[in-house]
Amino acid sequence: MPGFLSWISGLFATKQSVPPAPEARLFNPSPEKPATDTPDASPVLAQQLEEHLFCWLLDAEPAALRADLSSYEEVLEELYQRLTSNKMEELPRQPMSLPMLMRALSDESTDRQRLTEIILGDPSLTDQLLQIANSPYFRTSDHAIESVDQAVFVLGVDGIRNVISAAVMRPMMAARNSREALFGQRGWRWGLTCARAAELIARTQGEDTSAHFMVGLLPSLAYITIRRELQRICRSRTATGEPEPALVRHALARYQWATCQLLANEWNLPPKYHAYLLAAERPAPRQKHTPLTDGMVIGTREVLRHAHQRNLAEEELPKVVRLTPDQISNVRNALQKMLREGGRSTVRS
Repeated sequence: MPGFLSWISGLFATKQSVPPAPEARLFNPSPEKPATDTPDASPVLAQQLEEHLFCWLLDAEPAALRADLSSYEEVLEELYQRLTSNKMEELPRQPMSLPMLMRALSDESTDRQRLTEIILGDPSLTDQLLQIANSPYFRTSDHAIESVDQAVFVLGVDGIRNVISAAVMRPMMAARNSREALFGQRGWRWGLTCARAAELIARTQGEDTSAHFMVGLLPSLAYITIRRELQRICRSRTATGEPEPALVRHALARYQWATCQLLANEWNLPPKYHAYLLAAERPAPRQKHTPLTDGMVIGTREVLRHAHQRNLAEEELPKVVRLTPDQISNVRNALQKMLREGGRSTVRS
């Protein structure tokens, strides 16, 4: 733990009381070696997509996200201190059944009965798992899944891994009040879409699909965690306790990946999960894009498009991701189908 916290603290090392304007980005396409003198447009396009996402998640106009934050210096300082000292009060703790489930799922000798027993040992997880398994994001047919054993049988090991990841995180994303409802709902939809995109890309590249699905969900959980922490800090300082959209946007942009790493550490996720997150945050020049990097871009673009929001033009998408036209088309088609069915469904996902 001390070594990890020292690493996190190093990310923010500065003599200033409040960190400077955010430089960290959600989307970080790796610069390719230019074949021509044409400037690389991907950073600008990625930044525009990120701004469109913030406008939608926070239900705010671009001007509202650029408001002056000079009066919030103490709030930002407190958030910074909590994050770097691992004192985030809203950081979700490790789900009780997660370690046992991850061991069972990684053990090839684990049979269906044993996996079912572990899931049934956590009643809250059982309820969430059946709801998630019957949602359009995971349902494989028109027939409802009525038991955990049936879910394991129908979805298979890989499929049930992803359902478990979603079932574990869904309660943490559930809105606590009406002011959080829209952000939580949109954040969850965005997280599931990015996670599915990362999973689909991982499958085409022969990577670990389940691990990429889980890390694809972490940014959305990090977002609501940061928002809640800000709300807690604001509540202790003002009567309303509701942070301004510009303040939330600043904090999300600045600390999104560090909070993902804290979550992965708090939950004792394997080292490769940390590696996936780091590669998405800080790709080396000409580094091959990970499924998470491209999945976040395509997932965000498609969820914004489905919501009739500003997004990335179709002809610009290949400039940001490192996939073939056929791969882009296949992932987009799968996401669009999922989002369409999700919009028509009455099953809570």
